[in-house]
Amino acid sequence: MEDVKLMKGNEAIAHAAIRYGTDGYFGYPITPQSEIMETLMGEMPWKTTGMVVLQAESEIAAINMVYGGAGSGKRVMTSSSSPGISLKLEGISYIAGAELPCLIVNVMRGGPGLGTIQPSQADYFQTVKGGGHGDYRLITLAPNSVQEMADFVALGFDLAFRYANPAMILADGIIGQMMEKVILPPHRPRKTEAEIRRESPWAVQGKLKQNKVNVITSLELDPAIMEENNLRFQAKYRKIEEAEVRYEEFLCEDADYLLIAFGSSARMCRKTVELAREEGIRVGLLRPITLWPFPKKIIETYAGRVKGMLSVELNAGQMVEDVRLAVNGKVKVEHFGRLGGIVFTPNEILNALKEKIV
Repeated sequence: MEDVKLMKGNEAIAHAAIRYGTDGYFGYPITPQSEIMETLMGEMPWKTTGMVVLQAESEIAAINMVYGGAGSGKRVMTSSSSPGISLKLEGISYIAGAELPCLIVNVMRGGPGLGTIQPSQADYFQTVKGGGHGDYRLITLAPNSVQEMADFVALGFDLAFRYANPAMILADGIIGQMMEKVILPPHRPRKTEAEIRRESPWAVQGKLKQNKVNVITSLELDPAIMEENNLRFQAKYRKIEEAEVRYEEFLCEDADYLLIAFGSSARMCRKTVELAREEGIRVGLLRPITLWPFPKKIIETYAGRVKGMLSVELNAGQMVEDVRLAVNGKVKVEHFGRLGGIVFTPNEILNALKEKIV
C-alpha cells in the first residue's frame, strides 16, 4: 500500500532522507528551509535507523562534518538557504576536489546579502556555475513539486555515489513551503560496513600518494598532478553530461513559442501555456529537471522549430544565458522575471511573452 501524506516540501525531504537510509544530517537553521532539520529532530531517527542528526555551530562546521562523513563512505547530507550555502561553498569545493559523494539541499531565498525570506531562484549562478573556487561541477536537480522533493533525495544520493561527486537539490522557497500530497518512498536499510568497504573504496584506501600514505584530500602541490586531476574531473563531467540530462516537455510538439522554466516558475508556466492556447497562440513548456547537466541539446533542437523562447525565472536573468548558449543565435531568446520575493502570475508571463517574443 502506498504511503500517502500531506506535507510541506521541506518535510518531504526529511522523511525521504530517513527512509533512504541516510547515515547523517548536519545543518544549521535558516528560513525558508528550517523545517528540514526540525522534522528530522522531531522524528528522532537515531532511535529507529541510527541516523545522526546534528545542528552544527555554523554552516561552515556543518559542511565540514559532511566532508568527514563522506570521507568515511557514509550517506551524509546538509541543507540550507542561499546565504547559508554561500558559507558552505569552500567546503563544497573541497568535497568536489576530493571526489566524495554527498547531498546538499538549497531552498532559495531572495538576495543578494541577507535579502529576504521570500522565494527566489537567484542561486542558479552560484550552483550551476560551481559557486566555489576551481573548475568543478555540482549535479543539480530542480524539483517543482513536493513529490519531487521526496523523490530527488534518493536520486541525488544515487547520482552522487555513482560519480563520486556532490549533488544538490536546488529548490525555491515556494516548493519548500508549499503543501501537497506525496507518496513517501519505501525504507532502505543503511549500508553495512562490508557494503561501505565494497562500494566506497575511498573510505578504506583514500587517495594513494607517492609516499604511500593514504589520505583523502583536495590538495595537490605538484602542478602536473593537479592538472592530471582536473583533466580527470572534466572527463567525468563530460560523462555525466552525456548520461544524466533530465527534462520535461509540455505541449512542445506543435509549439511556435517555447517557455523554459524550472522549479516553481515551471508550475506557473504550465498555466500560461493553457492561457496562450486559449487565445490561439501555440506555446509549449520545456522544464529542465537537471540544471547541471543542462538540457542544451534538446533546447538546441527546438531552435530551428520555434519562433522564439522566453526564459522565465525568479531572478534578473541567469538560466537565460545557458539557453542562449544552447541555441547559438538561431532563434530569439528573452528573459522574464520578478525580483525581491515577488512571484509572477501566469497572465504576467503571457503578457511578457507577447511583448518580448510574439
